[in-house]
Amino acid sequence: MQPVITSLLDTDLYKFTMWQALLHRHPQTQSEYRFVCRNTPAYPLAELLPEVNAALDHLCTLRFTPDELAYVAGLRYIQSDFVDFLRIFQFQRSFISAWAEGEQLHIVARGPQVHVMGFEIFVLAIVNELYFRRFDATAALASGRKRLAAKVQQLQALAQKATLRHPFELFDFGLRRRYSGAWQREVVQTFATQTPQWFKGTSNVLLARDLGLVPIGTMAHEYLQSYQALGVRLRDFQKAALEDWVQEYRGDLGIALTDTVGMDAFLADFDLYFAKLFDGLRHDSGDPVAWGEKALAHYARLRIDAHTKRLVFSDGLDLERALMLYRHFGDRTQLGFGIGTNLTNDMGADHKPLNIVMKLVRANGQPVAKLSDTPGKTLCDDETYLAYLRQVFHVA
Repeated sequence: MQPVITSLLDTDLYKFTMWQALLHRHPQTQSEYRFVCRNTPAYPLAELLPEVNAALDHLCTLRFTPDELAYVAGLRYIQSDFVDFLRIFQFQRSFISAWAEGEQLHIVARGPQVHVMGFEIFVLAIVNELYFRRFDATAALASGRKRLAAKVQQLQALAQKATLRHPFELFDFGLRRRYSGAWQREVVQTFATQTPQWFKGTSNVLLARDLGLVPIGTMAHEYLQSYQALGVRLRDFQKAALEDWVQEYRGDLGIALTDTVGMDAFLADFDLYFAKLFDGLRHDSGDPVAWGEKALAHYARLRIDAHTKRLVFSDGLDLERALMLYRHFGDRTQLGFGIGTNLTNDMGADHKPLNIVMKLVRANGQPVAKLSDTPGKTLCDDETYLAYLRQVFHVA
């Protein structure tokens, strides 16, 4: 079988940045990550089990190569001891299991967090690519290229429109649910060459290196969720996570994720200290306009000039929605738009993308969870803990 993953750089930047922070601050953490498919696939994912296991076997043979380590070491916020850790790192097959129950495919990674947290992106890319290999690739690519050309044309039309105070900046966030690795490369390369004025980078570290782009990313929910089980008072877990991030990166990577327990609870913790230290905020659930208005009102209350800050939108965006948000906020603050599935897996009506995730559900033997601004995104098997989390943060 042709391997899906051939490089350990073929993952999102925020895996490296969270990895370094947790290795330095909490290397002893034990964790559990669980794979879930939220929609109904065209055929049972359980049928993929033999291929998924073969792909995981191959993934666990990979090591970082000297040129890959040199690239990571060249990122100014990556420290030399972390690169030394990566130099000897190899995924352990005993830390990840895949099995089938009826039509359901189950994948669980369990073990030291600094050894299993990296599985997530690779697992999602593997399941996606294996799933779509059973469809007509010629038809999918023909439809995908037609749609890609329309997006490029739509973006190029921005040049004919009135300029807002802040530029439109687009990023590729589509690794985890991409149609295939080759297609993501084609999409990113097309945007990079045909719309360089607006396309500013990719979360995929391998593509950033190969195509000379800026790797984009800071933190995901798993980073903040981990702090729910790291010994701090639950009410203070967001502050502890943000403080450790500030100490780790000291001015770099300054976009904070806001919806681990909802935007209102986040802003209650995001005081003047953090608001000055972080460059901006990232939206990943709930109404993006309402979220942006709350963010700008918060900066105004703190008497911080919003033009010096950035709002990043990344929740299920397509280009039309990103442009709508740009028109709404483009004169008021700096903006960034991370588009995922709608860039790298928009192959037509006959190729509906999988809505798959692999989330941290437990750390140090305790449940952890997020209470995002979109209820369907909550993933936790402990209702008692969810109720307690809601009570602590006054979330309905």
